[in-house]
Amino acid sequence: MEQTIDKRIVLGLTGGIAAYKAAELTRLLIKQGLAVQVAMSESACHFITPTTMQALSGKPVLTSQWDDSGNGMAHINLSRAADAIVIAPATADFIAKLAHGLADDLLSTLCLARNCPLLIAPAMNKQMWESPATQRNITQLKADGVIVLGPESGVQACGEEGLGRMLEAEQLAQAILASLQPKLLAGVRLLLTAGPTYEAIDAVRGITNRSSGKMGYAIAQVAIELGAEVTLVSGPVALPAPNAARLVKVESASEMFDAVKKEVAASDIFIGVAAVADYRVAQASAQKIKKDGGNLTLELVPNPDILAYVAALPNPPFCVGFAAESENLKSYAEQKRRAKKLPLLAANLAQEAIGADDNELVLFDDAGEHLLPRSDKITQARALLNHIIKLKHKG
Repeated sequence: MEQTIDKRIVLGLTGGIAAYKAAELTRLLIKQGLAVQVAMSESACHFITPTTMQALSGKPVLTSQWDDSGNGMAHINLSRAADAIVIAPATADFIAKLAHGLADDLLSTLCLARNCPLLIAPAMNKQMWESPATQRNITQLKADGVIVLGPESGVQACGEEGLGRMLEAEQLAQAILASLQPKLLAGVRLLLTAGPTYEAIDAVRGITNRSSGKMGYAIAQVAIELGAEVTLVSGPVALPAPNAARLVKVESASEMFDAVKKEVAASDIFIGVAAVADYRVAQASAQKIKKDGGNLTLELVPNPDILAYVAALPNPPFCVGFAAESENLKSYAEQKRRAKKLPLLAANLAQEAIGADDNELVLFDDAGEHLLPRSDKITQARALLNHIIKLKHKG
């Protein structure tokens, strides 16, 4: 992905087996343009080496209060230079230190002396997480304004299964990036459709399309980063939904239409990214249709036009449409925008975009067309949402 954010992070590691995930987390954050300064507790060095973290971060790793060569105040220097401090993994012991204001090593002193946001990613055995002491400490940290990321449920290093597993690196990177973004969509309720729809022919066959859902899910993630409350109505995809999105899973166009109708009244922005099937089978068979060697004739009937419905409401949200064309992109896209009376439509060539990790978009609005050069879909999503914000402010 292209570098997108010019921020500085202190990534603190404490002594848990989940420390191995910090290596991938560092890589992902740097890929997004963040500068990452790693600091490690003594116990963390038993699980992953400072050499590894230095190679990934490109900076010397601090493990002691006396490591820096300046004024001997690493806890002050690091905090003042950081836009956020992230502790991942955060063990039960370190969480207890934070909750009680202890400062007996570099990391705990750094957190106590900070003047920037603090995020922690708990990682521990399920009994340790569920213990009354840990839950009291977590409650106190949240009351103190600390952002707690996770944990999640899953198989743990001890072989047991339950809550206490640290979030994966990709999830943590998303949450950290979201915390650093200006909240330009704070208080905005955004409704989004994504992915393909599936129209059943019989019990085993159906009509669908090649949409991966990547663009819609990228928009949902960036909208969350910008502070929006996101409801994601998704067709069948093989993608994890952004953690903070409210996910509504659907299959057919009719199900997607019903879900949108339930949600749209409470929405400020509607973005129809989903590749909704234009037609469905008039009478789908509940059983598998047996092949008899002859032709199979299906009667297709139109599906509801979800975007047109939303745009035609008496008091519609700000509506953004998507168009995937195979030719005549400009004329077809502008024709669709005007027919549905949309303030904004994003268009691309289907053969270049569907399933790909990058994309080129052309935005059409009343002022004309605006090219978003080919880039990864997260970058495209940021550019699109910034354009939406500008248009809404003008309105």
